[in-house]
Amino acid sequence: METNYIIASFVLVPLIGFLASLLIAEKNESVISKIAFYTIGVQLFTAFIFIIYWLLTGMQSINIKEVTIFQSKEYEFLVDFYFDKVTAVYIFIGAFLTFLIIRYSSFYLHMESGYKRFFNTILFFFLGYNLTVLSGNFETLFIGWELLGISSFLLIAFYKDRYLPVRNAVKVFSIYRIGDVGILLAMWASHHLWHENITFSKLTNYDLVHHLLMDHSGTGLFISVCLMIAAAAKSAQFPFSSWLPRAMEGPTPSSAIFYGSLSVHFGVFLLLRTHPFWEHQIVAKVLIVLGGIITATIGFFISRVQSTIKTQIAYASISQIGIMFIEVALGFETLALFHFAGNAFLRTYQLLVSPSVVSYLIRDQFYHFQPTHSTVENTLPKRIQYSIYLLSLKEWYLDTLINKFVFGPIKKIGHKLDFITYKNVLFYLVPSYLFGLLLYYFEESIPDIIRYNLPGTFSFIGLILVFKSFSERKYPRLAWLLVAMNHLWIALAVSFNEHFDFSHTLLYLSGVIPSVLVGLFCLEKLRRMEKGNFDMNQYYGHGYQYPKLALVFLISALALMGFPITLTFIGEDLIFSHIQEHQYLLAFFNSLSFVLGGIALIRIYARLFLGPHVKTNHPTPLKSS
Repeated sequence: METNYIIASFVLVPLIGFLASLLIAEKNESVISKIAFYTIGVQLFTAFIFIIYWLLTGMQSINIKEVTIFQSKEYEFLVDFYFDKVTAVYIFIGAFLTFLIIRYSSFYLHMESGYKRFFNTILFFFLGYNLTVLSGNFETLFIGWELLGISSFLLIAFYKDRYLPVRNAVKVFSIYRIGDVGILLAMWASHHLWHENITFSKLTNYDLVHHLLMDHSGTGLFISVCLMIAAAAKSAQFPFSSWLPRAMEGPTPSSAIFYGSLSVHFGVFLLLRTHPFWEHQIVAKVLIVLGGIITATIGFFISRVQSTIKTQIAYASISQIGIMFIEVALGFETLALFHFAGNAFLRTYQLLVSPSVVSYLIRDQFYHFQPTHSTVENTLPKRIQYSIYLLSLKEWYLDTLINKFVFGPIKKIGHKLDFITYKNVLFYLVPSYLFGLLLYYFEESIPDIIRYNLPGTFSFIGLILVFKSFSERKYPRLAWLLVAMNHLWIALAVSFNEHFDFSHTLLYLSGVIPSVLVGLFCLEKLRRMEKGNFDMNQYYGHGYQYPKLALVFLISALALMGFPITLTFIGEDLIFSHIQEHQYLLAFFNSLSFVLGGIALIRIYARLFLGPHVKTNHPTPLKSS
């Protein structure tokens, strides 16, 4: 029982520290830094003592069913904690490095206008970090995964009155959310494979996993590929590598803790945690190894030609993580853990000393420059050398690749839907939805062939609305309402499946409707105060003038996108548990709707409230240096 309390404290201590830091005034820098310092210090000391005790008592894996948040006859949403060697390494390294960063930041950010906001976000990140590391099932992991995503966005956009940090924060968040499609689909397929919310401790049962995969090899491969996509997006592996250097726009301490040491290694953590599930699937292992080789190779070449030290460190770290992917796929789990620890410490050190190292290297190069006589590249033919050099300068067109094949098509589809206006929503979409409700209440009289296709059709309509919201740049309220209507269409689509009754719909919509109304209130109030600066063609920075309104809108946007643990979040998981095993299109449409809807909402927030303030009656930063 004492063990359960100690493991639970790894989540409760950061939560208490985060809540306490919110209550302190901005001007009390010493109190804010001390709360963070002692919170992480207590966590580090507790983790160190507990890990020693755990090692001495035989290193037995511990699984704790902590809290059941929602339960029905067919479904249970529970928070489950799991502790093994992977958890031990990640939780100690995370606490130790965060402790160093907190101490460093208390001096580095002294007199910075966002001092309190930085420490609030770091503690929030640390809460998400521990929740992810201790997660014992996919639901708990996804809660921490989402906390990490939003804290990443907030830290990259720390200098929220500048153009590039805000733009890059939205870009990184967008790629994070695209990776979330993999997690959502893996969770959905796992529900049907195991017929329960499977815990990670059960995945270590070889006989159980092997027996199921023998009968459902296709489903097993589908889950493995989805997990690989989520891990690649989180760890900036090919083809998602371009986001990591863009994430370095935040303060140096956040770059060190997030993108040098901890957050960027969560793709490796996901593969380690699910390794017993996919370790005997040859196709999955080959795909992971290939992805790791490609990333390590291009990351090495790109890092060699970078002109900024942060970007050079970022691509060097990507290369090492690619090698970790290979190690995990080949079964060298312990080696991957050692590699993680070494890379995390090295990149943290490099990033923290990077400001002073730059000046030192410039001076050293000026007085002691010696040309390199031979390099690896010199052994290659000149044409290949120049080709690799130019490709590396262009970062192998990874950014262009993502824009062309992921975001570009979505925007093109959205622009073709410009006929969706307020008027057409009222005259066509609302009556169509009411007609769908009528079909639901007379479901028994509908021919089977039509009833079979209705869920996918309604879900596709919801996805089309999200595409339009994603590309909308003129009317923020229309973009907001389209995301809200998407939730209504999804609820209607899944209502045609068995066991999804009206109480489930109410639970889901009870999280959606209040957040929609609050967001609309904020947008309407902003529109009245800023009539000429109320669209999404640029970043207006209204958060400078209306910080409280910006905070309320951000909270409502997070609630609408299904931020943990809101009723919308629980409703989304409940919806996926009722999508049937053969409804792959329905699952894909819904997961893509949730993900793109979240990106669309964050874009509304960023373009209206972040960036250089449109009013120039006060000092404003340049768009770019």
